[in-house]
Amino acid sequence: MASSSSRFVIHAALAGNLLIAFVKFGAAALTGSSAMLSEAIHSLIDTGNQMLLLVGMRRAARPATALHPFGYGLELYFWTFVVALLIFGVGAGASILEGVARIRHPHPVDHVAVNYAVLGIALVFEGGVWLTALRAFRRHGKGRRGWIEAVRHSKDPTVFTVLFEDTAALCGLAVALAGTILSELFDQPVLDGVASILIGGILAFTALFLARESQSLLTGEGMAAEGLARIRTIALAEPGVLGLNEIRSMHFGPSDVLVALSLDFDDARSAGDVEGAVSRIERRIKESFPEITHAFIEAQDGRDRLAPGAPRLV
Repeated sequence: MASSSSRFVIHAALAGNLLIAFVKFGAAALTGSSAMLSEAIHSLIDTGNQMLLLVGMRRAARPATALHPFGYGLELYFWTFVVALLIFGVGAGASILEGVARIRHPHPVDHVAVNYAVLGIALVFEGGVWLTALRAFRRHGKGRRGWIEAVRHSKDPTVFTVLFEDTAALCGLAVALAGTILSELFDQPVLDGVASILIGGILAFTALFLARESQSLLTGEGMAAEGLARIRTIALAEPGVLGLNEIRSMHFGPSDVLVALSLDFDDARSAGDVEGAVSRIERRIKESFPEITHAFIEAQDGRDRLAPGAPRLV
């Protein structure tokens, strides 16, 4: 389930994008700017995206049932994937089509001062939302990693989705502003259409990146290697454990992880000793990793894993 800070970031982005979308549509109707219309569509799509993320967070928080014994956490990843498709199919597609139409039938932008004013206001609003998302991502997801590595490592798609949406929004605003300036400066209305196509390209790139990351989470992404190494250390530190045959993990949500271990215990240990060791290992793992909600530990002879077709250590 996503954190309260993630929910705050989404609500902030939703409020900002909804307000900006209305202003941009008004400016596009007044000026006839293709780039401004693309930006208005962009803000409207972002508003819908934030609503879908909130739907995903609410549905992911539902308790486990007999049909879904591990809960509904994966719904958050599903709705993030839907957001990526929406950005690509509607946002990028509409912007590129609008740009092509303007290039084929160019006409000057009217009341260009309105465009400048709206784009300036939008930059301030979008910049504020972007800073909010950036602070949340640094606090909960980035750590010492690089930006791309941090996104790939993060298991909470809500924060990095808003961050990338707003980064794309700022880039789109810069392109729209440049297109308006160049169109007026060189008296070339076709440049307004070029700006619209470039905005569509930015949206398409953002959508493809988000789709790739959410697809990885949706199809069963495991814990990072350093986390698995720490779990291995915890298990092997328990007296009576001779070896770790196998360890597997899977994220069902940002704070909902399943871990399964196969351990080789000393045959001289009684069943009661093994049960006590399993309980202690499970407790220590969950103390070290609060996000691990399910831990399954199996006692298995280490020689069994060498049999043909036996799963290997991961």
